[in-house]
Amino acid sequence: MKMKIKWLYSQKKIQDIWFESDWMEKEKVLPLIQDLEKTGRLKQVVVIDELQNQWSKKEYIKLNEKLEEEPVDITVYFDGGFDRTTFTAGTGIVIYYTKSGVPYRIRANHKLDELESNNEAEYAALYQAMQMLEELGVKNKVCTISGDSLGVLKQLSGEWPCFEENLNKWLDRIEAKINELQIKPLYKEVDRKQNKEADKLASQALKGITINSHSKL
Repeated sequence: MKMKIKWLYSQKKIQDIWFESDWMEKEKVLPLIQDLEKTGRLKQVVVIDELQNQWSKKEYIKLNEKLEEEPVDITVYFDGGFDRTTFTAGTGIVIYYTKSGVPYRIRANHKLDELESNNEAEYAALYQAMQMLEELGVKNKVCTISGDSLGVLKQLSGEWPCFEENLNKWLDRIEAKINELQIKPLYKEVDRKQNKEADKLASQALKGITINSHSKL
């Protein structure tokens, strides 16, 4: 999770001035504040996260202890596949995150029999990813959601309309889950090569190969 700080610079000969830093990794926040405190001119400091939540230094120290036990730096990859001859779908999901400074990866896929198209499989994959984030305990976090389905990403971001009723139902489910988890999604289109892990999982699901793993990296 990225953070930034705003601080009030105080010096006798000039009026107090507010300064604001660039975004930084949360691990850099306290060392920076401590360095500013050494100047003797730090009158007030506020820590801000990507959701615009704000804390004092004391509050941030307590928050930082809590954050160590929560998943952060979350990136989701999703993909869907559809076999028109058998009318079966496969979904693939990969989730990367960090907890207590340790990176993890979750890989999962599912075979589904009640979908109608590849587009619907893409939506189903992303909804399953949101369910996995809920199981992981993700709440009130920034999450990067990456996929090679431009239509899904554009429709979720509100840039493109969705006219198909069955896809709109999935769209509503995904948005409801995002709101429930208070996630701030950052939608990122990637090419098929960058999405190869999720693509492979979806293909394996269509072949009846089930994958479900959760491991340290």
